[in-house]
Amino acid sequence: MKEQPRVIYYKDELNDEFSRAKIEAKKIDENYRYLREDFFHRALAFVAYRVIATPLAGIFLKILCGHKIVNKKVLKQAKGNYFLYANHTNAGADPFIPTMVAFPKRVYVIVHPANVSMPFLGRINPYLGALPLPDTLKASENFLAALNRRVGQNHVVCIYPEAHIWPYYTGIRPFRDASFRYPVQYGSPVFAFTNTYQKSRFRKKPRIVTYVDGPFLPDPTLPPKEARKKLRDEVYAAMTERSKSSDVDYIVYLPESERNSAADGAETDARTETAPRTDGRTDGSARTEKTTDGNGKE
Repeated sequence: MKEQPRVIYYKDELNDEFSRAKIEAKKIDENYRYLREDFFHRALAFVAYRVIATPLAGIFLKILCGHKIVNKKVLKQAKGNYFLYANHTNAGADPFIPTMVAFPKRVYVIVHPANVSMPFLGRINPYLGALPLPDTLKASENFLAALNRRVGQNHVVCIYPEAHIWPYYTGIRPFRDASFRYPVQYGSPVFAFTNTYQKSRFRKKPRIVTYVDGPFLPDPTLPPKEARKKLRDEVYAAMTERSKSSDVDYIVYLPESERNSAADGAETDARTETAPRTDGRTDGSARTEKTTDGNGKE
């Protein structure tokens, strides 16, 4: 008998969070060091990223996720810095996929402060490229200085604009255009990668197949707000089209209004209330208080 997919009910596509990790995020203030560029820290970052993390990421993704990247050749059109945008659907794989997509270039990922708040990994993640979003005005200045530095070094910057993790979700959730201010500001090309879930012959869980699209270029003839909206819409359209390549639903997501009409026999998630909310700032936007034009102010 074919196993029925698990069903999760949601109330808010923008703000519901289905990651099971419960991490108390520390405050990112003016004391947080975004740039660690003395010899010791640069050497530590090189070893952590190039010698340890990159090979392990490739092995992990290939063996446990059956990972495959399609159309990576389009990235060769970018001669320097570029921005990556992706769907956020796998807590285990999402930290590693940007590294493999951007390889051999170095990638920095704009993340929620929870990613640098864990007892051990929280100390390692900054060396692997984590750029946590700031909580104060001074921290915002430091964040933007770090972003400017990485763009100037022609590194890649990755953003998950959906912000919240929906494990194994096969669609593309609506996301805001706030984080697209960065490529507009720098005039950088944008690429999208879409993680899809496809049937696997050798494992119970579906394999991850990542499709890369772009470049999408900021329109210099438009005002910044219109330019970032245009970029967002182009990326969203490309990701939505690529998401159709998923051919299996390991988990099914349904609106709360359909709870009573769910198919008989489906295993439903135990969640009976709205999913926990967070501030959702992995979309590249900051909290609404104490922000600057470059970091969250609308």
